[in-house]
Amino acid sequence: MEEVLLWSIYAVWLARKFRNRRKNRRTKWSREWLLKRSDYSHIRLLNELRSEPDDWRNYLRMDVETYMYLLNLVTPYIQKQDTCMRKAISPHERLSATLRFLATGRSYKDMEYTTIMSKQALSEIIPDTCEAIYKVLKKNYLKNK
Repeated sequence: MEEVLLWSIYAVWLARKFRNRRKNRRTKWSREWLLKRSDYSHIRLLNELRSEPDDWRNYLRMDVETYMYLLNLVTPYIQKQDTCMRKAISPHERLSATLRFLATGRSYKDMEYTTIMSKQALSEIIPDTCEAIYKVLKKNYLKNK
């Protein structure tokens, strides 16, 4: 009887040992190129486009002054704090990514490469930013029924 109990315990131990080996464990928090957002992001392009108003308008479908006005309005609603784990995505990056998404209709996966933000982050950022835009503009630009 004791021998059967010992073999059972040994079998359970072996099963747990091999099960733990099979689990896919995350080795990185994020892909390396996504961590280099400040180097590769579309924000650098936007900084260059400021000197070319027609190109800026073509990229975001609005002029620089309108963009800055909208950015000032929505910043309190879309600004996030940095954490000890990572730096927050700025309101400027959030708004420009949202406007580019609305202007082009591209997928989150496609936007991932130009914004250097994961599609998971974009799937949170774009609806939140759209909601903030609606919230700040509805009083002055939408009719009440």
